[in-house]
Amino acid sequence: MKMSIKIFNKKNNNKNSAKKNFWYENIKTFIIAILIALVIRSLAFEPFSIPSGSMKPTLLEGDYLFVSKYSFGYSKYSFPLSFPNFSGRIFGKFPERGDVAVFRYTKNTKIDYIKRIIGLPGDKVQIKNGMLYLNGKEIERTSKGTWRARDRYNIFHTYDRYEEIISDDFIYSVLDSEPNGMLDNTGVYEVPEGHFFAMGDNRDQSSDSRILNKLGYVPYENLIGRAQLIFYSRDRSTPLWKIWLWPSSVRLERIFKRI
Repeated sequence: MKMSIKIFNKKNNNKNSAKKNFWYENIKTFIIAILIALVIRSLAFEPFSIPSGSMKPTLLEGDYLFVSKYSFGYSKYSFPLSFPNFSGRIFGKFPERGDVAVFRYTKNTKIDYIKRIIGLPGDKVQIKNGMLYLNGKEIERTSKGTWRARDRYNIFHTYDRYEEIISDDFIYSVLDSEPNGMLDNTGVYEVPEGHFFAMGDNRDQSSDSRILNKLGYVPYENLIGRAQLIFYSRDRSTPLWKIWLWPSSVRLERIFKRI
């Protein structure tokens, strides 16, 4: 009888030990996976989604993209919850004119914005009759006909589409929906030291650096990273509750598209 009790206890101990090891290994794996994800998100790539149409036609509502965190170096905004709290940038690099950048909104740093970097520190930027002028020089722009798309409310909009050439490395499309929009003629903006001038590609439907009392000039410290690649895209005009339409709502032609 004593022998049976000992064997029984030994089996129970082995089972308990195996159960403890099982939970320990799974919890350890889970913690390691979270730490790796945090490191990748903080130092390499972070996913972002596009909630508005201010960057049409380059980015559409429902695009999901990867942003490279290392492109401009690291500030406190590069890390979750802005921790650790420090000023300036580590391994800082300036963006180029034409980069599509994600940054923290100047009036509320809990909000992310995405726009195209147009002006660097010291640049003079102006819009005249819808044309972009940089340091007194008109940026070349050619008509590419019209561009039509529907928004999240399933309403179609037609725009005039242009190809803008800001440098040899950056040729991109911009939209103009109003010939004489409220931001088609501006004064001269002189970009302060340590700041950048950002604009949306959907020129008449973008709240950007042209509105000084809203976004204004973007501080270098607020930059998070450069938009690199669309990894998923879904037409948001399709209601989520219509599960049977999910496959047809995926924009396959935009997946793995470089920005």
